[in-house]
Amino acid sequence: MKNRTNIILELLTKEHKMEVSLLAEHLGVSQVTIRKDLDSLEQKGIIKREHGFALLASPDDINGRIAYHYEEKRLIAKKATELVSDGDTVMIESGSCCALLADALTTFKKDLTIITNSAFIADYIRGKSNFQIILLGGIYQQDAQVMVGPMIRQSVENFLVDLFFIGTDGYLSRVGFTNQDQMRAQAVRDMAMQAEQVIVLTESDKFAKHGIVPLNLKDRVKMVITDNQLPESVQTELESNHIHVIIS
Repeated sequence: MKNRTNIILELLTKEHKMEVSLLAEHLGVSQVTIRKDLDSLEQKGIIKREHGFALLASPDDINGRIAYHYEEKRLIAKKATELVSDGDTVMIESGSCCALLADALTTFKKDLTIITNSAFIADYIRGKSNFQIILLGGIYQQDAQVMVGPMIRQSVENFLVDLFFIGTDGYLSRVGFTNQDQMRAQAVRDMAMQAEQVIVLTESDKFAKHGIVPLNLKDRVKMVITDNQLPESVQTELESNHIHVIIS
């Protein structure tokens, strides 16, 4: 059964903006209860509140993207934590699934070092753990709160990790995983060069669309973690390319 958080986010995804009183009525709870739920979501940056209304953050903002398919992304992130051991150093790229992974790691793991090009992730988990956060330098993209550009390659060459977690904007059989942004795609390529394994975290619906920029990661992608709606044909194709598929 879906919890109230998931229902709230589904409603706001559909309507974008709703009165708090209508949300309470729809869920059959008091306005006091619904305000507590909204306070929690607002503290996480997923929604905004204004004059008796609740609304999603902008879809161009990573906070807004986290709200879409939130429960699927949360379960994907939780499953990904199983690949990480206490004390590990891991690399995490910007993206909504990746942000939820970083957050989940603060709950389930300890003494980690996280290398990231995401200022959002660094702030998202600030104060939640004893993790060491290494933020790679570069040009700051304000909407995504991510660092890109040639300085990423110069910064990341100082590190070598076993696991690099990335998101994706889509997939196309003949080119593989894709992105919508050329500079972010290049940052992913540069970071992937310093990782033994690249692991893609994504909802299954991304396999029905694709971005305009191929990530060109070739055989570096070793694993995909996704939800249980992944078409069997896609799973078969991924596994034929020696990519292990994990269903959350």
